[in-house]
Amino acid sequence: MSPDEYCQQKAAASGSSFYYSFLFLPAQRRQAITALYAYCREVDDVVDEMQDNSVAQARLAWWADEIGRLYAGEPQHPVTRALAPHLEPFGIRRDSLLLVLDGMKMDLQQTRYLDFASLARYCHAVAGVVGELSAGIFGAGDERTFEYARKLGLALQLTNIIRDVGEDARRGRVYLPLDEMRQHGVKVADLLAARYVDGYLPLMRFQARRAREVYAEAMAALPAAERAAQRPGLIMGAIYATLLDEIEREEFRVLHQRVALTPLRKLWIAWRTWVFGASFGQPSSR
Repeated sequence: MSPDEYCQQKAAASGSSFYYSFLFLPAQRRQAITALYAYCREVDDVVDEMQDNSVAQARLAWWADEIGRLYAGEPQHPVTRALAPHLEPFGIRRDSLLLVLDGMKMDLQQTRYLDFASLARYCHAVAGVVGELSAGIFGAGDERTFEYARKLGLALQLTNIIRDVGEDARRGRVYLPLDEMRQHGVKVADLLAARYVDGYLPLMRFQARRAREVYAEAMAALPAAERAAQRPGLIMGAIYATLLDEIEREEFRVLHQRVALTPLRKLWIAWRTWVFGASFGQPSSR
């Protein structure tokens, strides 16, 4: 199996919405973004799948060394070997890949966030930086496009957090800001026990409203001249904004189940967005 085939298999097997945004890209850009996504999946799996914290720390340290080998021209892993030809053409910087690793280390060291400011710093490391790298691969030529990409990455991560509240709680992690939970009378123990207490729905509506506002800020930052090149990111935004609507229609009943879009629906949104464009993130009227 070639490095590119390994990354393709990694992307397809994940079932992620990201996979659908890659389908319509030219070959070189598709290979580059698939390799970047596979890298993110590899390091994220270290955190999610390894039960021993010290082993996970050691594995992330190996990845940090591997990034060094990548930029020294001696990558060992199929993912970094697949990334290697795309570093210079698409401006994939070493410090950006290492910042993603820093975000993964935060997951090993921290399971609570006191306020939104601290959560936003985490989101930038695990999603905003990936947004910037992705925008460069897609063909960004305007600094405002990178601002759009950072905002879009934040919005996508906030949607992930809303979707995964129950699943994350079962792993002992709570990403909802603690001060906002306290304001709504929701305790960490309520999430851990999957209790839909009275303040839960207002709390989650607040989270969704903020996510939609960030989607809208992302769209406002994207120059009209670069919308065509950034269609893969717009596909992601359209899929995740639709998922957020679906979660809200289910009244955020995510503590005991995972709300998801079907692959066919994701493919339809991807095709529609690629052909007709997309706008998303309008603040909820609720």
